[in-house]
Amino acid sequence: RNTPAHALAHTDNSELMMSSIINRLNPVIAVNARALNRCSSAATTSSSSAPVNKPGLKPSRRAFSIGMTGGFFGMTGGRSDIAVARQAAGANPEIAKVLVDPKFPDAFPFGEQEMQRYDESSDFLFYSQPRFVQHIDDDAIGALTKYYAEVFPESGREDTALLDVCSSWISHYPKDYKAGRISGLGMNEEELGRNPILSDYVVRDLNEDPTLPYEDNTFDVVTNAVSVDYLTKPLEMMKEVNRVLKPGGLAVMSFSNRCFPTKAVSIWTATGDLDHIWIVGAYYHFAGGFEPPAAEDISPKPGKTDPMYVVYARKKA
Repeated sequence: RNTPAHALAHTDNSELMMSSIINRLNPVIAVNARALNRCSSAATTSSSSAPVNKPGLKPSRRAFSIGMTGGFFGMTGGRSDIAVARQAAGANPEIAKVLVDPKFPDAFPFGEQEMQRYDESSDFLFYSQPRFVQHIDDDAIGALTKYYAEVFPESGREDTALLDVCSSWISHYPKDYKAGRISGLGMNEEELGRNPILSDYVVRDLNEDPTLPYEDNTFDVVTNAVSVDYLTKPLEMMKEVNRVLKPGGLAVMSFSNRCFPTKAVSIWTATGDLDHIWIVGAYYHFAGGFEPPAAEDISPKPGKTDPMYVVYARKKA
């Protein structure tokens, strides 16, 4: 596990921070080639648009689960109203500060160049073989599961719907969590079919088609665990997340410093943890329709286990 040594410290000089991030992206391929070791390896050990209902699970009309450092650039904003106001012991206090006054620019700062990858081959080829592995360590998984338990709607409600974007064989949801519908959208059908918490799933490459095959105002919560760094059309996807959320619904993007470096976008591999918070916050901000995003460091044992960060926001009511 290699925490990027160049993670940017908190500063009020937003223009300098933005320049620093963008300058690191030129040329993109060279940056990516040098950056292959900045993300630790993610593994520790036919497209369909119609939801697949899993045997023995009765789908509800309402829920789904899809199965995605510190630049401080322009808008001021408060925090999303989530009933969690705590920080893990030893957590980096700079993480939460990144989005307190992010100074986002007037226009979305990332274009095609920043979304290029070292390996531009089809993602369906890359994910064609199932990977029944954990992409973060047990402590980080436990921290994410605990966070979900604190922010998810009460278990057992039939009118609750959840969606896990970029899902796989495990969603890290609380054990025995129940909802009227929990849907997944991901890249590998065999993995999705083995995810015990999903009531239905869809196989889709969001980098080819970033639309979500669900009705407006469907979900109470949309999650994306350790996959946001692979999205080449993050703004389009986040607009879709906002569309399918119910008013007041919660979107949670979580990530660590582990990834498949050849498939992560160049803006990610060229920057550090604090930059990543700002980048994901920018996705929410420029997608529109969300309350100001906020961030937390939920790393369970900083410096000893995989770090774990969440950037979250609610859809405007």
